[in-house]
Amino acid sequence: MTLTPDQQAEIDALRAAPRQTLRAVSEGMEAHLYNAIPVLDHGFIRVVDYMGDDAAICQAARVSYGKGTKSVQNDEGLIRYLMRHWHSTPFEMCEVKLHVKLPVFVARQWIRHRTANVNEYSARYSILDREFYIPAPEHIAAQSVVNNQGRGEALTGAEAARVLDILKTDSERSYDNYQAMISDDGQRGLARELARMNLPTNIYTQWYWKVDLHNLLHFLRLRADAHAQYEIRVYADAICSVVADWVPFAYAAFEDYRLGGATLSETALECVRRMLKGEAVTQETSGMSKGEWREFEQLL
Repeated sequence: MTLTPDQQAEIDALRAAPRQTLRAVSEGMEAHLYNAIPVLDHGFIRVVDYMGDDAAICQAARVSYGKGTKSVQNDEGLIRYLMRHWHSTPFEMCEVKLHVKLPVFVARQWIRHRTANVNEYSARYSILDREFYIPAPEHIAAQSVVNNQGRGEALTGAEAARVLDILKTDSERSYDNYQAMISDDGQRGLARELARMNLPTNIYTQWYWKVDLHNLLHFLRLRADAHAQYEIRVYADAICSVVADWVPFAYAAFEDYRLGGATLSETALECVRRMLKGEAVTQETSGMSKGEWREFEQLL
């Protein structure tokens, strides 16, 4: 992980000047403020600011639903009820702002979640650092033969070494040419906004990403999933560790109902009912396609 001297100085100054506040405070989140959590070889996430806690979720729910929540005896039970029944607005009462350093190709996946406020480092105004994501050898894998958007078996030995050498060589050569184009050694340098197009997508960028808890949990449900690409999943896992400390009741409910739970179609649910009655259900008698049946079997 690499923080610039200016970034580290900013973090040190902010942590050295704690302030009293009357707003709701999450002790778990306070411990994360301004601390950078390393991700991949040069990346990180760090909490810049946050709003709300578990109590804020309950406060909003009780205002919205009034008597409908009278039977819920405690905050944890109410939050589990809200999560179980897919209520969303109360979770939007909490927000977090993260500073993230990540490879460009991960950022392009991440930005597909269009429910956040984002401000990214600009290579039109600034010069990008010579920092590239190079996968660890155990994460060099062949194309999956059953999943067009996933990895298959890991490459080893000479195959893995060849790929790593190509990645490193191409990254360094591209950056050398980038530097040469923007330099003014005896001639006018190319505009930064043009020179940047020669850089590979494994170069690191940075952004500030602000999102409410409801949309953050949706992001985590997809990106902390075992089927997500490794390089974005490790960022999601790091954020999960922060959210678990920030809103422990909400995260526990999310872990139970979303990460650890599953949604069944009407057809799949009917198959479960038939199985519970002792019927031997097969793909041919299930009403499902081969792909649906395979996923259903894996789920069970």
